Amino acid sequence: MTQPAPSRRHAIADDLRNQISKGHLKAGERLPSEAQLATRYAVSTPTLRNALALLQAEGLVEKIHGSGNFVRHPLRRARYVGGGSTPCALTAAEGELHTTIRTTNLGAHGHLTTLLRVSPRSPLTEFLCLTHEGKTPHSLARIYIPRDLAPADVPEGLLAARLPYLRPPLAVVQETVSTRLPTPDEATTLRIGSTLAVLSITRVATDTTGRVVEAALLSLPGDRADAVFTTHHMAEARRAER
Repeated sequence: MTQPAPSRRHAIADDLRNQISKGHLKAGERLPSEAQLATRYAVSTPTLRNALALLQAEGLVEKIHGSGNFVRHPLRRARYVGGGSTPCALTAAEGELHTTIRTTNLGAHGHLTTLLRVSPRSPLTEFLCLTHEGKTPHSLARIYIPRDLAPADVPEGLLAARLPYLRPPLAVVQETVSTRLPTPDEATTLRIGSTLAVLSITRVATDTTGRVVEAALLSLPGDRADAVFTTHHMAEARRAER
């Protein structure tokens, strides 16, 4: 059976993908402007943008607002380790990720009142954590903590180490994982295409009194992150050894 001819956007994406794989377009290199590429391939600008969107979704090309489209440096895959005592459990084997933290005091509003089970305008502290690999954004986390449990000053990279000492012992950590398209703000902050799915993790930690002491919203682009959850069945393992 004769295979149908690829659409123009797929043909353009295939050609650019081939140039990237062969090194004709190198990592970090700026692509010609969208107008120049549209002229080169004799297509309309919307068709050309659709082709670039395919490459952006694959993580091969990133669009930087005001600068253009660039061949993306290969990014290290990182793991979110579920069930941990902190939401900052994103690790890379090579240790090349670093995190910047922005702290904001605010009153609970909208979905935060439900997540933390507090009344509107209850005092919270938000930690906006943006993880980078080199200069490239890698993942985004928003961590909300009742203000009386929040550290007053957090040096870069030490949030995960300080949180366990400031809050009561945890009784339950519930993590909800889903995939979705990024919000416009996430796409801009993480410099990803609007068609690249993100791994969305909502983590709610409760202490032994039933108080929610932390709610975290994590956005991990699907081209560079995995979520790993491990359950240890100690009783079954001991029975098997007998």
